[in-house]
Amino acid sequence: MDVPEPFATELDRVAVVVEERAPAGHPALYGLYLGVPLDHPDAVAGALPPRIAVFMHPMADDCADADELREEVRITVLHELGHHLGLDEDRLHELGYG
Repeated sequence: MDVPEPFATELDRVAVVVEERAPAGHPALYGLYLGVPLDHPDAVAGALPPRIAVFMHPMADDCADADELREEVRITVLHELGHHLGLDEDRLHELGYG
């Protein structure tokens, strides 16, 4: 996967896990960042290490083929890494990760 900086450096510091389904109430969600963004280091003392959950369904259901699925996984992981870096939705869309 092609990962630009500063995302590549942070990818080594954030666990990425694949889960079968999104949480109840959010069935269309492709991914979720769970952690304390780097721009809020003192927000939660004793917080668990950051992680990104990628939800296999509906992503696999929505993609037409393996190439589209790979690209959607890439965009989703970069989007969630952006949240780890403290980027908001507007900035992520500007970067093409929205």
